[in-house]
This record gives sequence, C-alpha cells and structure tokens, in this order.
Amino acid sequence: MISRDTSKESADVVMQIYRSMPAGKKIKLIFDAMQMGQQLAMAGLRRRYPDVNDDQIWHLWARQHLGEELYEEVYGNRKD
Repeated sequence: MISRDTSKESADVVMQIYRSMPAGKKIKLIFDAMQMGQQLAMAGLRRRYPDVNDDQIWHLWARQHLGEELYEEVYGNRKD
C-alpha cells in the first residue's frame, strides 16, 4: 500500500520495483520490517520499565504482541 502523499508516478515506480523483486528479497524486507517493529516496541517497554531485565522485557513484549489469552496459553500465567 502506498501513502496518500505519494504521487501516482512514484507509486507506479515502487510497484514495478516490487513486482520485479525476487520472492526471497520481498520476504526478507517483510521480516526486517517486523524485526524493526519488535525492536521499537521493546525499546518503548524498556523506557517504561527501566528496572527489568531483557528476559522480562521479552515477555512483556510477547504478552502485548500475542494478547493476554494466547500468551497465557503458550507461556502460562507469568507475571512480568
């Protein structure tokens, strides 16, 4: 999806680049974006909870990402 502030010509160029890109490269871009999102979310959690360790930050992120019900189904009733 292209932003509303992008001209049609620019959007066409971007779409052509994506269409010509190998599938593996597209998948890598997706995973890189997902990893960046996770890192940003975890940085926000570190700012909110400066006294917790990396394992606790990961579990706070997982609880936020998965939702309470799925998190507890997967990891049990952990309180981080």
